[in-house]
Amino acid sequence: MAEAANERDGDGKAVPATGTDTPAGLQRTAEGGLTLRFAFDLPKLPSIKAIPTWTHQQMINGGLVLAVALILGYAAYGHFFAATDTKSAAPATGLLRPNVATSFNPTVESPVVAPGAYVDRLASVIGNVSIGAKVFVAPFASIRGDEGQPIVIGEGSNVQDMVVIDALQTFDKGKLIDANLVTIDGKKYAVYIGSHVSLAQQSQVHGPAAVGDHTFVGMQALVFKAVVGKNVVIEPGARVIGVQIADGRYVPAGSTITTQQAADALPKITDDYPFAKLNDGVLEVNEAFADKYLEMATGTSGTAAAPATPAATGH
Repeated sequence: MAEAANERDGDGKAVPATGTDTPAGLQRTAEGGLTLRFAFDLPKLPSIKAIPTWTHQQMINGGLVLAVALILGYAAYGHFFAATDTKSAAPATGLLRPNVATSFNPTVESPVVAPGAYVDRLASVIGNVSIGAKVFVAPFASIRGDEGQPIVIGEGSNVQDMVVIDALQTFDKGKLIDANLVTIDGKKYAVYIGSHVSLAQQSQVHGPAAVGDHTFVGMQALVFKAVVGKNVVIEPGARVIGVQIADGRYVPAGSTITTQQAADALPKITDDYPFAKLNDGVLEVNEAFADKYLEMATGTSGTAAAPATPAATGH
Protein backbone atom coordinates (compact mmCIF):
# COMPACT_ATOMS: atom_id res chain seq x y z
CA MET A 1 0.00 0.00 0.00
CA ALA A 2 2.93 2.35 0.74
CA GLU A 3 4.31 1.98 -2.79
CA ALA A 4 0.90 2.63 -4.28
CA ALA A 5 1.19 6.18 -2.96
CA ASN A 6 4.33 6.66 -5.03
CA GLU A 7 4.74 7.40 -8.74
CA ARG A 8 6.83 5.38 -11.17
CA ASP A 9 9.67 6.85 -13.20
CA GLY A 10 10.76 5.91 -16.70
CA ASP A 11 12.67 2.82 -15.41
CA GLY A 12 9.73 1.61 -13.39
CA LYS A 13 11.24 2.67 -10.10
CA ALA A 14 9.08 4.22 -7.47
CA VAL A 15 9.65 7.90 -6.63
CA PRO A 16 8.00 9.83 -3.79
CA ALA A 17 4.76 11.52 -4.81
CA THR A 18 4.54 15.29 -4.36
CA GLY A 19 1.27 16.55 -3.02
CA THR A 20 0.00 19.69 -1.45
CA ASP A 21 1.27 18.49 1.94
CA THR A 22 4.87 18.31 0.69
CA PRO A 23 6.61 21.70 0.61
CA ALA A 24 9.20 20.57 -1.96
CA GLY A 25 10.04 17.43 -3.92
CA LEU A 26 11.85 15.92 -6.91
CA GLN A 27 10.16 13.88 -9.59
CA ARG A 28 11.88 12.07 -12.44
CA THR A 29 10.17 12.27 -15.80
CA ALA A 30 9.76 9.54 -18.38
CA GLU A 31 12.56 11.09 -20.43
CA GLY A 32 14.98 10.72 -17.57
CA GLY A 33 14.98 14.37 -16.42
CA LEU A 34 14.09 15.75 -13.00
CA THR A 35 11.27 18.08 -12.13
CA LEU A 36 11.52 20.23 -9.01
CA ARG A 37 8.17 21.03 -7.45
CA PHE A 38 7.34 23.46 -4.69
CA ALA A 39 4.20 23.84 -2.66
CA PHE A 40 3.46 26.83 -0.43
CA ASP A 41 0.88 27.43 2.24
CA LEU A 42 -0.19 31.01 2.87
CA PRO A 43 -0.12 31.81 6.58
CA LYS A 44 -3.59 31.54 8.02
CA LEU A 45 -4.49 34.07 10.66
CA PRO A 46 -7.36 33.87 13.12
CA SER A 47 -9.73 36.75 13.67
CA ILE A 48 -8.20 40.18 14.34
CA LYS A 49 -10.37 40.37 17.43
CA ALA A 50 -8.55 37.35 18.84
CA ILE A 51 -5.06 38.90 18.71
CA PRO A 52 -4.52 38.47 22.50
CA THR A 53 -4.89 34.70 22.02
CA TRP A 54 -2.62 34.36 18.99
CA THR A 55 0.28 31.93 19.23
CA HIS A 56 3.88 33.01 18.73
CA GLN A 57 3.83 31.67 15.16
CA GLN A 58 0.60 33.50 14.41
CA MET A 59 2.13 36.75 15.63
CA ILE A 60 5.09 36.24 13.27
CA ASN A 61 2.74 35.49 10.39
CA GLY A 62 0.73 38.59 11.20
CA GLY A 63 3.87 40.71 11.17
CA LEU A 64 4.86 39.34 7.77
CA VAL A 65 1.45 40.09 6.31
CA LEU A 66 1.59 43.66 7.68
CA ALA A 67 5.11 44.20 6.31
CA VAL A 68 4.07 43.04 2.83
CA ALA A 69 1.02 45.32 2.94
CA LEU A 70 3.17 48.33 3.91
CA ILE A 71 5.70 47.62 1.13
CA LEU A 72 2.94 47.34 -1.48
CA GLY A 73 1.32 50.53 -0.20
CA TYR A 74 4.61 52.45 -0.36
CA ALA A 75 5.25 51.18 -3.90
CA ALA A 76 1.77 52.28 -4.97
CA TYR A 77 2.29 55.74 -3.45
CA GLY A 78 5.62 56.15 -5.20
CA HIS A 79 4.06 55.20 -8.53
CA PHE A 80 0.91 57.31 -8.38
CA PHE A 81 1.79 60.25 -6.14
CA ALA A 82 5.53 60.73 -5.57
CA ALA A 83 6.26 61.00 -9.30
CA THR A 84 3.70 63.79 -9.61
CA ASP A 85 5.21 65.61 -6.65
CA THR A 86 8.67 65.39 -8.21
CA LYS A 87 7.51 66.97 -11.45
CA SER A 88 5.81 69.84 -9.69
CA ALA A 89 8.77 70.62 -7.45
CA ALA A 90 10.95 73.65 -8.08
CA PRO A 91 13.02 72.56 -11.08
CA ALA A 92 16.46 73.50 -9.87
CA THR A 93 18.66 70.96 -11.58
CA GLY A 94 22.16 72.40 -11.16
CA LEU A 95 24.77 72.22 -8.45
CA LEU A 96 23.07 74.22 -5.70
CA ARG A 97 24.86 74.49 -2.36
CA PRO A 98 24.59 76.52 0.84
CA ASN A 99 27.48 78.76 1.74
CA VAL A 100 29.78 77.92 4.63
CA ALA A 101 29.72 79.83 7.91
CA THR A 102 32.82 82.02 8.32
CA SER A 103 34.17 84.54 10.80
CA PHE A 104 33.01 87.40 8.57
CA ASN A 105 29.68 85.81 7.63
CA PRO A 106 28.17 83.45 10.22
CA THR A 107 24.82 83.02 8.43
CA VAL A 108 24.23 80.04 6.14
CA GLU A 109 21.84 80.46 3.20
CA SER A 110 20.82 78.21 0.34
CA PRO A 111 19.98 79.25 -3.24
CA VAL A 112 16.32 79.81 -4.16
CA VAL A 113 15.28 78.98 -7.72
CA ALA A 114 11.81 79.90 -8.95
CA PRO A 115 9.65 77.45 -10.94
CA GLY A 116 10.29 77.77 -14.65
CA ALA A 117 14.00 78.54 -14.26
CA TYR A 118 16.68 76.13 -15.43
CA VAL A 119 20.12 75.81 -13.87
CA ASP A 120 22.36 73.49 -15.86
CA ARG A 121 23.85 70.63 -13.87
CA LEU A 122 27.34 71.85 -14.80
CA ALA A 123 26.68 75.31 -13.33
CA SER A 124 27.41 76.21 -9.70
CA VAL A 125 25.16 78.33 -7.49
CA ILE A 126 26.23 78.89 -3.87
CA GLY A 127 24.73 80.65 -0.88
CA ASN A 128 22.33 83.57 -0.75
CA VAL A 129 21.25 83.64 -4.39
CA SER A 130 17.72 84.12 -5.75
CA ILE A 131 16.98 83.16 -9.35
CA GLY A 132 13.72 84.27 -10.90
CA ALA A 133 11.30 82.44 -13.19
CA LYS A 134 12.31 81.66 -16.79
CA VAL A 135 16.00 82.28 -16.06
CA PHE A 136 18.50 80.15 -17.97
CA VAL A 137 21.85 79.42 -16.30
CA ALA A 138 24.20 77.77 -18.79
CA PRO A 139 26.99 75.22 -18.22
CA PHE A 140 30.03 76.36 -16.22
CA ALA A 141 28.43 79.55 -14.96
CA SER A 142 29.41 80.39 -11.37
CA ILE A 143 27.13 82.40 -9.08
CA ARG A 144 28.57 82.79 -5.58
CA GLY A 145 26.57 84.34 -2.80
CA ASP A 146 28.99 83.32 -0.07
CA GLU A 147 31.36 86.28 0.30
CA GLY A 148 29.05 89.08 -0.79
CA GLN A 149 25.30 88.66 -0.51
CA PRO A 150 22.53 88.67 -1.45
CA ILE A 151 22.67 88.11 -5.20
CA VAL A 152 19.45 88.43 -7.20
CA ILE A 153 18.73 87.53 -10.82
CA GLY A 154 15.39 88.73 -12.12
CA GLU A 155 12.78 86.95 -14.21
CA GLY A 156 13.62 86.03 -17.80
CA SER A 157 17.34 86.83 -17.55
CA ASN A 158 20.11 84.53 -18.75
CA VAL A 159 23.54 83.71 -17.36
CA GLN A 160 25.52 82.17 -20.18
CA ASP A 161 28.53 79.86 -20.32
CA MET A 162 31.40 80.68 -17.93
CA VAL A 163 29.78 83.83 -16.61
CA VAL A 164 30.97 84.73 -13.11
CA ILE A 165 28.78 86.59 -10.61
CA ASP A 166 30.50 87.30 -7.31
CA ALA A 167 30.82 90.14 -4.82
CA LEU A 168 33.08 91.72 -2.25
CA GLN A 169 32.53 90.93 1.41
CA THR A 170 29.28 92.46 2.63
CA PHE A 171 29.49 91.52 6.33
CA ASP A 172 32.12 92.06 8.99
CA LYS A 173 31.47 90.39 12.33
CA GLY A 174 27.75 90.38 11.65
CA LYS A 175 27.55 94.02 10.53
CA LEU A 176 26.78 95.20 7.01
CA ILE A 177 29.50 96.86 4.96
CA ASP A 178 27.42 99.50 3.19
CA ALA A 179 30.24 100.46 0.84
CA ASN A 180 30.03 96.98 -0.70
CA LEU A 181 26.28 97.08 -1.35
CA VAL A 182 24.05 98.71 -3.95
CA THR A 183 20.57 99.99 -3.17
CA ILE A 184 17.73 99.24 -5.60
CA ASP A 185 14.14 100.24 -4.75
CA GLY A 186 15.10 100.71 -1.11
CA LYS A 187 16.75 97.29 -0.71
CA LYS A 188 20.44 96.48 -0.50
CA TYR A 189 22.20 93.90 -2.61
CA ALA A 190 25.69 92.67 -3.29
CA VAL A 191 24.69 92.06 -6.92
CA TYR A 192 21.37 92.91 -8.52
CA ILE A 193 20.58 91.64 -12.01
CA GLY A 194 17.24 92.93 -13.26
CA SER A 195 14.63 91.23 -15.42
CA HIS A 196 15.32 90.22 -19.03
CA VAL A 197 19.06 90.84 -18.76
CA SER A 198 21.55 88.92 -20.89
CA LEU A 199 24.99 88.12 -19.50
CA ALA A 200 26.91 86.75 -22.48
CA GLN A 201 29.70 84.18 -22.36
CA GLN A 202 32.64 84.85 -20.01
CA SER A 203 31.28 88.17 -18.81
CA GLN A 204 31.67 89.12 -15.15
CA VAL A 205 29.49 91.07 -12.79
CA HIS A 206 31.38 91.60 -9.55
CA GLY A 207 29.61 93.31 -6.70
CA PRO A 208 28.90 95.78 -5.51
CA ALA A 209 27.07 96.06 -8.82
CA ALA A 210 23.63 96.35 -10.41
CA VAL A 211 22.48 95.77 -13.97
CA GLY A 212 19.09 97.19 -14.98
CA ASP A 213 16.25 95.53 -16.88
CA HIS A 214 16.64 94.67 -20.57
CA THR A 215 20.40 95.28 -20.57
CA PHE A 216 22.92 93.25 -22.58
CA VAL A 217 26.38 92.59 -21.15
CA GLY A 218 28.63 91.33 -23.95
CA MET A 219 31.17 88.55 -24.08
CA GLN A 220 34.15 89.04 -21.72
CA ALA A 221 32.80 92.36 -20.48
CA LEU A 222 33.24 93.41 -16.84
CA VAL A 223 30.94 95.31 -14.50
CA PHE A 224 32.54 96.12 -11.12
CA LYS A 225 31.51 98.59 -8.44
CA ALA A 226 29.07 100.04 -10.94
CA VAL A 227 25.35 100.60 -11.47
CA VAL A 228 24.23 100.04 -15.05
CA GLY A 229 20.84 101.38 -16.12
CA LYS A 230 18.02 99.85 -18.14
CA ASN A 231 18.15 99.11 -21.87
CA VAL A 232 21.95 99.45 -21.96
CA VAL A 233 24.32 97.57 -24.27
CA ILE A 234 27.80 96.82 -22.98
CA GLU A 235 29.64 95.57 -26.03
CA PRO A 236 32.13 92.66 -25.86
CA GLY A 237 35.33 93.26 -23.92
CA ALA A 238 34.21 96.56 -22.41
CA ARG A 239 34.89 97.38 -18.76
CA VAL A 240 32.66 99.46 -16.55
CA ILE A 241 34.23 100.22 -13.16
CA GLY A 242 33.12 102.52 -10.37
CA VAL A 243 30.53 104.50 -12.36
CA GLN A 244 26.82 104.82 -13.09
CA ILE A 245 25.57 104.24 -16.64
CA ALA A 246 22.34 106.02 -17.58
CA ASP A 247 19.43 104.22 -19.24
CA GLY A 248 19.58 103.70 -22.99
CA ARG A 249 23.35 104.13 -23.49
CA TYR A 250 25.92 101.80 -25.02
CA VAL A 251 29.53 101.12 -24.08
CA PRO A 252 31.73 100.54 -27.17
CA ALA A 253 33.60 97.26 -27.48
CA GLY A 254 36.94 97.13 -25.68
CA SER A 255 36.52 100.49 -23.95
CA THR A 256 37.20 101.05 -20.27
CA ILE A 257 34.92 103.42 -18.40
CA THR A 258 36.30 104.38 -15.00
CA THR A 259 35.20 108.01 -14.54
CA GLN A 260 31.71 109.40 -14.22
CA GLN A 261 32.54 112.00 -16.84
CA ALA A 262 33.29 109.24 -19.37
CA ALA A 263 30.13 107.40 -18.34
CA ASP A 264 27.97 110.51 -18.86
CA ALA A 265 29.48 111.00 -22.33
CA LEU A 266 28.53 107.52 -23.56
CA PRO A 267 26.43 107.58 -26.75
CA LYS A 268 22.69 107.03 -26.66
CA ILE A 269 21.11 104.05 -28.36
CA THR A 270 19.16 105.09 -31.47
CA ASP A 271 17.27 103.10 -34.07
CA ASP A 272 20.29 103.05 -36.38
CA TYR A 273 22.57 101.61 -33.69
CA PRO A 274 23.53 98.12 -35.00
CA PHE A 275 22.90 96.39 -31.67
CA ALA A 276 19.72 98.25 -30.71
CA LYS A 277 17.63 95.05 -30.85
CA LEU A 278 20.38 92.58 -30.03
CA ASN A 279 19.06 91.70 -26.58
CA ASP A 280 15.60 90.83 -27.91
CA GLY A 281 16.94 87.93 -29.95
CA VAL A 282 19.23 86.75 -27.15
CA LEU A 283 16.32 86.71 -24.70
CA GLU A 284 14.12 84.74 -27.09
CA VAL A 285 16.77 82.06 -27.55
CA ASN A 286 17.62 81.69 -23.89
CA GLU A 287 14.03 81.63 -22.65
CA ALA A 288 13.45 78.78 -25.10
CA PHE A 289 16.54 77.06 -23.68
CA ALA A 290 15.21 77.43 -20.14
CA ASP A 291 11.88 75.92 -21.13
CA LYS A 292 13.13 73.02 -23.24
CA TYR A 293 16.11 72.01 -21.11
CA LEU A 294 13.84 72.08 -18.08
CA GLU A 295 11.32 69.88 -19.86
CA MET A 296 14.06 67.44 -20.84
CA ALA A 297 15.49 67.30 -17.31
CA THR A 298 12.29 67.13 -15.26
CA GLY A 299 9.42 66.36 -17.60
CA THR A 300 7.83 69.69 -16.68
CA SER A 301 7.63 72.52 -19.16
CA GLY A 302 8.80 75.88 -17.91
CA THR A 303 5.89 77.56 -19.66
CA ALA A 304 3.51 75.50 -17.53
CA ALA A 305 5.15 76.58 -14.28
CA ALA A 306 3.60 79.51 -12.47
CA PRO A 307 6.07 82.38 -12.10
CA ALA A 308 7.30 82.83 -8.55
CA THR A 309 8.88 85.82 -6.90
CA PRO A 310 12.40 85.05 -5.62
CA ALA A 311 12.66 84.65 -1.88
CA ALA A 312 14.02 87.20 0.58
CA THR A 313 16.68 89.27 -1.04
CA GLY A 314 17.12 92.57 0.78
CA HIS A 315 18.64 93.67 4.07
